[in-house]
Amino acid sequence: MKFAVSVSVLALAVAGCSTTSAPPAEVAAGQYPPGSAGEALESASAAVEAYQAGAKGLSYPATPEGARQFIAAVEKDLFDLSVIGGRAQWVNATYINDDTDALAAYFGAIGTEKSVQYAKAAAVYAQVPGLDFDTARKLNILRTALVLPAPSTPGAATELNEIATKLQSMYGKGRATLDGKEIAGDEAEEKMGTLRDPRKLQEVWTSWHDNVGRPMRPLYTRMVEIANDGAKELGFSDVGAMWRSNYDMTPEEFSAMYDRLWAETKPLYDQLHCYTRTKLNQKYGDAVQPDHGAIRADLLGNMWAQEWGNIYDIVAPKGAGDIGFDVTDLLVAKKVTPTEMVRIGERFYTSLGLAPLPESFWQRSQIVRPEDREVVCHASAWDVDNKDDLRIKMCTRVNADDFVTIHHELGHNYYQRAYNQQPYLYLNGANDGFHEAIGDFIALSVTPEYLVQIGLLDRRKVPSADKDIGLLLRQAMDKVAFLPFGLLVDKWRWGVFDGSTPPTGYNAAWVGLKQQYQGIVPPVPRTEADFDPGAKFHIPGNTPYARYFLARILQFQFYKAACDMAGWKGPLHRCSFYGNKAVGERLNRMMAMGASRPWPEALEVFTGTREMSARPMLEYFAPLQAWLAQQNKGKQCGW
Repeated sequence: MKFAVSVSVLALAVAGCSTTSAPPAEVAAGQYPPGSAGEALESASAAVEAYQAGAKGLSYPATPEGARQFIAAVEKDLFDLSVIGGRAQWVNATYINDDTDALAAYFGAIGTEKSVQYAKAAAVYAQVPGLDFDTARKLNILRTALVLPAPSTPGAATELNEIATKLQSMYGKGRATLDGKEIAGDEAEEKMGTLRDPRKLQEVWTSWHDNVGRPMRPLYTRMVEIANDGAKELGFSDVGAMWRSNYDMTPEEFSAMYDRLWAETKPLYDQLHCYTRTKLNQKYGDAVQPDHGAIRADLLGNMWAQEWGNIYDIVAPKGAGDIGFDVTDLLVAKKVTPTEMVRIGERFYTSLGLAPLPESFWQRSQIVRPEDREVVCHASAWDVDNKDDLRIKMCTRVNADDFVTIHHELGHNYYQRAYNQQPYLYLNGANDGFHEAIGDFIALSVTPEYLVQIGLLDRRKVPSADKDIGLLLRQAMDKVAFLPFGLLVDKWRWGVFDGSTPPTGYNAAWVGLKQQYQGIVPPVPRTEADFDPGAKFHIPGNTPYARYFLARILQFQFYKAACDMAGWKGPLHRCSFYGNKAVGERLNRMMAMGASRPWPEALEVFTGTREMSARPMLEYFAPLQAWLAQQNKGKQCGW
């Protein structure tokens, strides 16, 4: 499925995602109507000027009380800026043109400059002895929450935001070709999941990577230089180290946990890779896919080979493989529209006792792709006013992938609303992996039982126990297959940011990591003229990716805890907690904490444990792993 990203209010403010219309020349300062965009712009600009004027010294005394006063002022300022920023960023993402690009870049520069200055001041206040817990925590959030910090060099923030905006727009306008005809990015993604002609798959894959990635390379290289200078001014060695400092542990501790979780799950992935490669060899033959070595990237049903569920028809085991239904077919047969798909997703959350989405959600969300303009189709969830202006942005198609993505996206929205009473700097998940995992674990409950409960599947067609391997394999083709990709995206960026991967080796490092961790190779030779990382939204979009890897682990911890709470007695992979109010109450209790406490405490509230572990995931897939090992006997596994 297409992976989604939550647009958090903190990210909008700190990353400088803010824009609005320029004020009319004839309106004097202070003459804007209260609450208008003009008043917000005037207030934001004045705040920047005032802070810049005192940048040489602290705005408040270097005492515990001074630090508290500093935090209070920052929270009010960033809250106000994030609201106008959210509205402007929404317009830029849903109506791409030169004007909205320019506005996003301009106000983004304001946001970035403010955030960098606040982060530098926070680094000073953080050294003050005697700070209370909340002040110290919020100072650390300010210092580490920047995604792309700009240095204080004149013009650097403007240049950085112009580059970031341009990169995202280049992605949004990207095109591939099929049979020589141009197709949009969302169609290209869909074709990668449905085509079975290797020549056509190669054309779509290659044209997308060439057309989208290649032009980004010089801009991305310059962006890394600027952002690294900014990170150093904040006391970090590079941007990657700064990102890894935002998990209630040191960068080194985080890297160790990251690698430990991969080591726990790698044996399961290796068995899945071996089995899938055998099936692809049987379908396409040695000339297209040999029965040994790495797998050709375009054969796995996904533009980035990150999830393989779209080729389940190729790998389905005889007998157990036909689970008796296809969610896409069920939706089409019931004539379910994209909007009704979102309504179904909402009903899952309300069945847990959570409140319905506000009416404004249905008025303001982009649920389908507009026909009259360029938009960013990549699915995302928004809370524009930090309270109740919840929205999703998708180019929904009636298929199983988008049905699951909707459940995921709404998880972001319900998380955003649950913590909307927290102070501004706590308006976020316990860590960014939590934000992704909430929607993912709800989506895990899209089981046959759930499909019966919502009227999509006839109970007589629920697959019997002898189909469990098929059900598990279908899940593993997405959930397990994703793990090494989720791991390597930020490993690539960490190398880029720390200099161990120089610009002259950007593409070779990307291809090398995909081969090392995924056992995947491109369908055509690649060179340093290419920039394949840019063909993945989260690279030009500058969205840290470790969260998705962590979410893959966390979602199974959340899911098992929910199933235990619901008293589920059957196989874990068949559990549905749809309609269980006790699960909803405890879930909301964890979500309402926002970022106010270290993530192990939030984890404990819902699961009873403070340790992130792959054990629940391995328990879920244990029958499949044993079955795969039997199927792979005598095979030359590995690559």
